[in-house]
Amino acid sequence: MNAETYAARRERVREKLAERGLDAMLVSSPANRFYLSGFELHDPQCNESSGMVLVTRSCGDWLLTDSRYRDAVRRIWDEDRVFIYGAPRHQSIAAFLKDLGVGPVAFEEQSFSYRFWKDMSAGVELLPVSGVVESLRVIKDADEIAAMRRSCALNHKVFAQLEACLVPGVSERELAWEIEKLYREQGASELAFATIAAVGPNGALPHAVPGEAIITANSPVLVDKGCRVDDYCSDQTRTFWVGDTPPDHFRRALDRTREAQAAGIAAIAPGRPLRSAYGAAVAVFAKYGQEAHFTHSLGHGVGLETHELPGVSSRSEGVFRPGMVVTVEPGLYYPEWGGIRWEHMVLVTDDGCEVL
Repeated sequence: MNAETYAARRERVREKLAERGLDAMLVSSPANRFYLSGFELHDPQCNESSGMVLVTRSCGDWLLTDSRYRDAVRRIWDEDRVFIYGAPRHQSIAAFLKDLGVGPVAFEEQSFSYRFWKDMSAGVELLPVSGVVESLRVIKDADEIAAMRRSCALNHKVFAQLEACLVPGVSERELAWEIEKLYREQGASELAFATIAAVGPNGALPHAVPGEAIITANSPVLVDKGCRVDDYCSDQTRTFWVGDTPPDHFRRALDRTREAQAAGIAAIAPGRPLRSAYGAAVAVFAKYGQEAHFTHSLGHGVGLETHELPGVSSRSEGVFRPGMVVTVEPGLYYPEWGGIRWEHMVLVTDDGCEVL
């Protein structure tokens, strides 16, 4: 992405602030900060911050960070529009905002801690907002879609290479490590999320953590994995049978899951309700009396984060729009033997959708 792209995104935020009668907004969510500036996709720790972007209607845009990032931020941002805050951070930032003369200042309620809000509120009026930047990120531009195609392509490639690792004697933990090595050796900057590698009954846990369970002859293995390429994520799941011909219960569950996925994908088109895709998938499971074994939403948006807007569930509001990228990942889970999940990423196009 170039500086003009980031500037255009901030201009759209400015328009949204004007619609709400707000003068300024502090953007503290790491992914939102990166989306608007190209600065620091990740915070160093969950209890630390790399900084914030300040978007204003009257005083330009600023990047607020601490002295650790002074040189890094100079590479991507006008140095005259950088504020290096000191400690205590809340007092330093509040004084800066007062000197600028902006206010009240909106803040992202989902990423601003209560303590930080409380400490800053003594010096500046703060108003909570949500979804301002996320609503822009829902629709991917051409560069974002191209990056996600590359990320998905590597994901597919690693799935093809993975079959050689699915042999008796390999543990879930070893399988997860092989996946990470394959990604990094072939161009991924990191995992998009912690790999799920689940053998046997562990596959009934939708977010199973890889442990010491061993692949045995004639066992199911569920693998949910993704990588980050050029800053953008991929997310796909496959369920394998290791061994001879799979038993009927496995085959039936797999066939029904893939039928439900096909129905969900067929329901995706511009203007159609988000929840309609979920309903189409559930209707397939209900036809077989198995809907109680489908225990989560049908999917979610993917982009700079693995889970972002829009959600695709029974509670989803809104409609599909061109440029959205969502997962379609129905599953059936049986604690006695394991689970099946099958996941594609789907791009909403002008006249339908495309599986990436």
